[in-house]
Amino acid sequence: MKATVERATLVKCLGHIQSVVERRNTIPILSNVLIEARGDGLRLMATDLDLQVVETIPAGIDVQGATTVSAHTLFDIVRKIPDGAQVELAVSGDRMSVVAGRSRFSLSTLKRDDFPVIAETDLPVRFTLSAADLKELIDATRFAISTEETRYYLNGIYMHATSGPSPKLRGVATDGHRLARIELELPAGAADMPGVIVPRKCVAEVRKLLDEMAADAPVEISLSAAKIRFRFSADSTLTSKLIDGTFPDYSRVIPTANDKLLKIDAKTLAEGVDRVAAIATTEKTRAVKLALGRDKVTLSVTSPENGTASEDLAADYAASELEVGFNYRYLLDILGQVRSDSVDVHLSDASAPTLIREGDDARALYVLMPMRV
Repeated sequence: MKATVERATLVKCLGHIQSVVERRNTIPILSNVLIEARGDGLRLMATDLDLQVVETIPAGIDVQGATTVSAHTLFDIVRKIPDGAQVELAVSGDRMSVVAGRSRFSLSTLKRDDFPVIAETDLPVRFTLSAADLKELIDATRFAISTEETRYYLNGIYMHATSGPSPKLRGVATDGHRLARIELELPAGAADMPGVIVPRKCVAEVRKLLDEMAADAPVEISLSAAKIRFRFSADSTLTSKLIDGTFPDYSRVIPTANDKLLKIDAKTLAEGVDRVAAIATTEKTRAVKLALGRDKVTLSVTSPENGTASEDLAADYAASELEVGFNYRYLLDILGQVRSDSVDVHLSDASAPTLIREGDDARALYVLMPMRV
């Protein structure tokens, strides 16, 4: 194999590919990137057995062939090569040379035949979302994905189609302390999709790739009950296994009868919470108390080590007085997703789930469980 490729093109591609590769691997070949020189380009692939990224980039091909080489090592080398350089990759025996200008490297390789591949089979359900919509679905939910491995079925975003006169595509995530749900217009082809749980790592990799796309660029999504594939362009594809589990009936925890409504400027509330939380330095002091009175909210935090903090905020509130506590980080995560000026906080009492949204017609809603304060 022998190929020449522009440094900027190669480093951008390797940046996408190498992030899939785990730093520590008990199977040596999983540390490698598969590089195939064919036609008029290089095809690069990386996998961790659950997730696979494939990209094709233009290159001058002198000798066709394929090999695998350490993904992180090659990325570190190429990103340190001066911009504008041409990078020559050549394989001889069990070594691959990397040459750019006066720099020369010789890297160990492993056989291409030993590289595991997630089969590129056709997946029965196919639909398209714009990059902006997919980005919004991910951003509105991924902060609530659980990291608790024992409840593995919560370690991703649950995507499914709703039924009824106005069907939607829903994304839901919860860790048991907070829940995030967003609804998008159901795209053509998605009506028969099974409910699937997209793993946290897949969500993170997809989100990175979306940053480099135009807002209206289409992303083709294909899925079955076991796999999902995101096609960002003809030259960039990500395939992932789905979480094999049953997502809980989340609708039961979304309150429908919270009769106390607090309307407040989202930025003002977020900045106030952030300020009083400055003294909350331990796990036990993460609670921020909201004391709701006539047209005002008093925020307060008590820390046995550091003292107390409080701040009064103007708000629109006309119900009976109420004191409720929340994990301030969870509250800030939710407020960070609010795009409108005002946020509606629907409360019942100090121990019941609280509903937060930008308005009744907002695409996203959030549920936050209170803390004792």
